[in-house]
Amino acid sequence: QVQLVESGGGLVQPGGSLRLSCAGSGFTFSSYVMSWWRQAPGKVRELVARMVSTGGRISYADFVKGRFTISRDNAKNTVYLQMNSLKSEDTAVYYCNAVHPLRTSDQYWGQGTQVTVSS
Repeated sequence: QVQLVESGGGLVQPGGSLRLSCAGSGFTFSSYVMSWWRQAPGKVRELVARMVSTGGRISYADFVKGRFTISRDNAKNTVYLQMNSLKSEDTAVYYCNAVHPLRTSDQYWGQGTQVTVSS
């Protein structure tokens, strides 16, 4: 069956860095658009970064531009999110998403990983 498994979350001080990973299985990873989302308590889930496979086109939310970097290794079926210069407002559960570019109903979510930025 399809699985997306996130890892790498944790507690970090403001200004610190974390690298999240999301390993996919049970689907053709390289064909899917991969993205990271986050949801803070009491807030709606929001898109953080997205990366298509063909051409590697990337987009970021304005609030992470210059601080976060999304990348993927199709050979390892893994997408990453490098997060630098973390702020308290980055505290949230971070989710990995996979969606087929031609069949948007063909979509999967990971279980999420908690990122807490606090001194």
